[in-house]
Amino acid sequence: MNKEIYLTSEGFLKLEEELESLKKVERPEVITAIKEARALGDLSENAEYSAARERQGRLEARIKEIEYTLEHATIIENNNDGSVKVGSVVTIKYDDDDDEEEYTIVGTNEADPFSNKISNESPIAVAVMGKKVGDKVSVESPNGSFDVEIVKVA
Repeated sequence: MNKEIYLTSEGFLKLEEELESLKKVERPEVITAIKEARALGDLSENAEYSAARERQGRLEARIKEIEYTLEHATIIENNNDGSVKVGSVVTIKYDDDDDEEEYTIVGTNEADPFSNKISNESPIAVAVMGKKVGDKVSVESPNGSFDVEIVKVA
């Protein structure tokens, strides 16, 4: 069974751009590199040929991955009804030290912890999904559980 793939419209467009670049720029470059390496002669001991073929394999795998993702993605619409869902920007307050953090909950493909974009499968996101401002929840993490309060949902 395949799990749901969530993308923001921004993430969807980035993948479309990457796919176009892979097909129109990188694929022709790899084909040229393979032709040039083939022209060097004996393929059994041709490092350039082997490297070009390996690059081609990675490139084609990435193209297939992006095509699958785009074909099966659910675009996140942030219609804010006050509850936390994929696409929400949620501010939480940690009970133990009163620190506040703001996270954008995105699909796994777009997660970027350095930009505070967390996967909908992360412990914090799982704990706050469907909750509203003022709700207190316990987050189960690999390092133990901790409590947070939802301060804001946008």
